[in-house]
Amino acid sequence: MDRIVFDNVLPDVFKGQHLDSDIWQSQTTFEKGKLNLVLADSGKGKSTFCSYVLGYRSDYEGKISFDSEDVIGYSIDKWCSLRRTSISHLFQELRLFPELTAIENVLIKNSLSGHKTEAEILDWFKRLGIEDKVDAKVEHMSFGQQQRVAMMRALVQPFDFLLVDEPISHLDDRNSAIMADIMMTEARKQGAGVIVTSIGKHMDLEYDKIYRL
Repeated sequence: MDRIVFDNVLPDVFKGQHLDSDIWQSQTTFEKGKLNLVLADSGKGKSTFCSYVLGYRSDYEGKISFDSEDVIGYSIDKWCSLRRTSISHLFQELRLFPELTAIENVLIKNSLSGHKTEAEILDWFKRLGIEDKVDAKVEHMSFGQQQRVAMMRALVQPFDFLLVDEPISHLDDRNSAIMADIMMTEARKQGAGVIVTSIGKHMDLEYDKIYRL
């Protein structure tokens, strides 16, 4: 997949409103290989935007296309396949399994594709400063530590686009920089597009395009 296109998309909740947005009611194309930042104030539809890209919601007017295909007709099986091979997502609320250990949360995703070796994953744990948490249950980790685990989980699959929602909200500058470096290294290896969303603090990167939602 080379392009994600939002063509005059308007969420149903905003019907009847004229929005000053670079994405809603606009023609917006996210391209493979490009780094994008989507900035939004609270209530402007950031979570809705992410849900549309992932296919979790379709309550909108307008058209969303992957390359030249309208996604409105995609089956559940089609979406599941895309989430395994073309689109990866770091959820704002993380959605880790609290009863599993940190490494188990990453390996359970990696087992679907065998994309990374366990040695590579353990190196990420070390670089992110949580090598001592490898065998700790997620429910006993801080939110910032969990964010790092969730990022690793997002990276252990093939993808054309990586969508990361508020990835560093609970990280200090040092760990934010390390996580950004790991993320971008992996994205470049795959020639992938990256979409970072934020309502405030965001990764300090050289973005190809910044959108205001």
